[in-house]
Amino acid sequence: MTSLEVAAVYVAVNMLLLIYLALRVVSVRQSARVSVGTGGNETLELRTRVHGNATEYIPAMLVGLVVAALMGLPAWAIHVGGGLFTLGRVMHMIGMGGNILPLRAGGILLSWITMILVAGALLYHAFA
Repeated sequence: MTSLEVAAVYVAVNMLLLIYLALRVVSVRQSARVSVGTGGNETLELRTRVHGNATEYIPAMLVGLVVAALMGLPAWAIHVGGGLFTLGRVMHMIGMGGNILPLRAGGILLSWITMILVAGALLYHAFA
């Protein structure tokens, strides 16, 4: 696989993760009959935040992966960045949704570290 094809895999997987999280919000909205906001429903509040948190981090990282691929970084580097980030997002989703603090904290930490590494690689290759 080329670097861009590898990036496409992680873009697709993370897009599907966002859709999954959105469907979890919609299912509670329908059962609680809440169309806007959370209506004080704790489950809806939690699922909305899990989805919202994902939307705060995933787009920037996916742009970073695609730019890294377009800059010619090797496929293995895109795999490492995409794989670790996606693992971090899944850990965070499970930890936040199940109130499992070590998974939540580990997931966000892994996400942040991966984003910092990819940002560093982009800056390095931009100025090298």
